[in-house]
Amino acid sequence: MKRIFNHYKESFEGLSKEIWYLSFISLVNRAGTMVIPFLSLYLKKDMGFSEIDIGTIFAFFGIGSVIGSWLGGKLTDIFGFYKIMVTSLFLTGLCFIGLQYINSFWGFCIGILITMSIADSFRPAIYVALKAYSKPENQTRSVGLLRLAINAGMGIGPTLAGLIIVNEGYDILFWIDGITCIVAILLFCYLVKDPKVKPKDIRTAHKNLDNNVVYKDVSFWIHSVICFLFGMAFFQLFTTIPLYYNDIFHLNEFKIGIVLFLNVAIIVVFEMPLLNYLEKRLIPVTKYIMMSCILLSLSFLVMYENYWLGILIISIVLMTLSEMLGFPYTNKFALNRAKDGLEGSYMAMYAMSFSLAHIFSPKISLSVIHHYGYQINWLVTTAYGLLAIVLSYWLHNRIKQNL
Repeated sequence: MKRIFNHYKESFEGLSKEIWYLSFISLVNRAGTMVIPFLSLYLKKDMGFSEIDIGTIFAFFGIGSVIGSWLGGKLTDIFGFYKIMVTSLFLTGLCFIGLQYINSFWGFCIGILITMSIADSFRPAIYVALKAYSKPENQTRSVGLLRLAINAGMGIGPTLAGLIIVNEGYDILFWIDGITCIVAILLFCYLVKDPKVKPKDIRTAHKNLDNNVVYKDVSFWIHSVICFLFGMAFFQLFTTIPLYYNDIFHLNEFKIGIVLFLNVAIIVVFEMPLLNYLEKRLIPVTKYIMMSCILLSLSFLVMYENYWLGILIISIVLMTLSEMLGFPYTNKFALNRAKDGLEGSYMAMYAMSFSLAHIFSPKISLSVIHHYGYQINWLVTTAYGLLAIVLSYWLHNRIKQNL
């Protein structure tokens, strides 16, 4: 028992105080993120929108995410990550508070577009902050700690949200989301100081650096497509899967929150020790990415069986294992590939891969469900994972050849 505790403790050692502060701030912010996991149910049950309408709204969600990711990367390369993080999170809080007052379909489409354009400009900036505040050998664990904090917050958020929805309804959740964004950024400003590093000065030191090198990097494009396919499957955890739990297994919001909490609990307890263990093994990052795609494919394939409640647990465990490998190691690949002074552009492209998935995943999956049912959708989603496995193998071979 003592050995297990020491191994767990070791997985957190050596990380900078700034990484701990970023993780704490993310915990506060994500604990207040209560609307997003139940947004599809809110739009269907409270707003009365059809599956097709919900798919369209989530497409606008994704478009806003793409715009925000691209804009955040560009602005980070100009102004630095600190200013972008502060501005983004503060304005996002105001946007979430305002969303509750929108009642029309097109109004909500535009509202979610603006909200996500601002919110996701935060993502490239925080990725660059991770690189700035962590040593190269600690980057994977730094990502792991940040994810642990985010998932701990997401575990608290949906569980409390399910209870609040059952007793109070959805409206108060928008206030909680908005206020926690603002509180989080105030904590960030107090705990973490602006390093005053200008990306332009770094680029000047590399005189022969091509500012468009990220768009000419074939291996990074392959990696981006893998991330897109991964997102096409994984993001259904927040769209089709809650609907599936409700429609087929008749779980209410609170019970759905409990099932989703299992995902978070596994990550909080096991991800950091797992990453610490794997970082000591001389295994290429691309192999971990490939394994994550295999696990993700299996997590959706098992849901083809819809007559046993236990299959939901098996699926969420497989999906969680995939997530524990997929997100840290795709992130590590992108950070390692990024050129000094152009980290914002690289991390923007990384973030945009997932943002594009936010556009197409809900629209396609909800359309498939509407016309053909859930089981066909799970087969289509499995196919995304299989294609990602093939591309991961290709990427692995290219990296072995230093391409």
